[in-house]
Amino acid sequence: MQNGTHNEITCNVITCNGITRNGSAPADLSDFPDFSIRGWMEHDGVILSDEEIKALFVAAGKGNREALTKICECGGEFLVHCGDIRARDLMGLMQSDIVPPARVVGYSSDSGDCGAVAELGTINPVHADEDLSLEEAITAAVALRRKDSVVAFSGGVDSALLAKLADRPCVTVGLAGSHDLMHAREAAESIGLQDANFIEIPREDVKKALRAVIPVIPVKTPVEVSIAATMYFVTKWAGENGYGRVVAGQGADELFGGYARYRECESAEAVADTLKKDFDGLYMQIRRDQSVAADNGVYISCPYLDSRVLRASRAIDPSEMVRGGIAKYPLRAVASHNMDDEFAFYGKKAMQYGSGIMKEIQKLARENGYKKSVQRYIDYLI
Repeated sequence: MQNGTHNEITCNVITCNGITRNGSAPADLSDFPDFSIRGWMEHDGVILSDEEIKALFVAAGKGNREALTKICECGGEFLVHCGDIRARDLMGLMQSDIVPPARVVGYSSDSGDCGAVAELGTINPVHADEDLSLEEAITAAVALRRKDSVVAFSGGVDSALLAKLADRPCVTVGLAGSHDLMHAREAAESIGLQDANFIEIPREDVKKALRAVIPVIPVKTPVEVSIAATMYFVTKWAGENGYGRVVAGQGADELFGGYARYRECESAEAVADTLKKDFDGLYMQIRRDQSVAADNGVYISCPYLDSRVLRASRAIDPSEMVRGGIAKYPLRAVASHNMDDEFAFYGKKAMQYGSGIMKEIQKLARENGYKKSVQRYIDYLI
């Protein structure tokens, strides 16, 4: 590309955190009427408007390397389509069968959805301050996700910390008498949540949820189905009450060693290996949860999977993830600065058990003649 052409396009980019124009008219955004974005984008902590995002993509589509670089530096949770360019966020939180996670790709105009012709760049968010403490990183990640959000709140440390920092409405779901409904009420009162909603799931609605989630999730085991059903009730309530984004604690166990197996690791190397394996498995969990959320017209937003938090977590020695038999210790230490230790160090049941959903699925299996195999009951529903 000739310098004159490059400079002309650079001048036409809308002002966007370091990309400036010299007073001339912005790029002709009408050249790309097929612009769409699912989710949101930010550059170094500044959330971009749809017009700013479109201007970046229009400029990149015309060969502006500076605009393409800025796109690759963006964080957030997004799937963007503009002209022949598409981009997907670092963790692939926004779902696509076409665009790989953390990629900017170009498509020929006549190739349809299957015609990726070039990889244009890799998403690698850049932040002015790359040495944030874990608490600073989580606080920043939550602040970026507050708008139009409701927090999925079970009372466990992962969601309790998010709820406290976000200061947004929260929702807890569970069957009557379930652990989560009881414990979340106690936690909400203790940490001072002002808008906490406790939704009791009618038993007859569980089978309806199963029929809704089983067709859309990638893995149909009892554990996966029970988690999906719990998320179904959370996201259904969110959508019906006007929220587009559900802030959730996904990723905390995989980043900070929250599962029981971490307490059995005999060395820091074993912890590190287990963390990597668990983190690599997150992609399927994301697909499950976002597929369910999309059916209810919302999406799951994950502060713990923000690039700042990923960076901060990886700076922690694996030997620190379990301390004195307490798993997920670094996250609990941060939480203890924001709530009483009783809740920061509380060992809560997994959501599918705490909500009572798994127990109810087991009952349904028995009532339908599958006394020894919940999996066979699920297969029957498919």
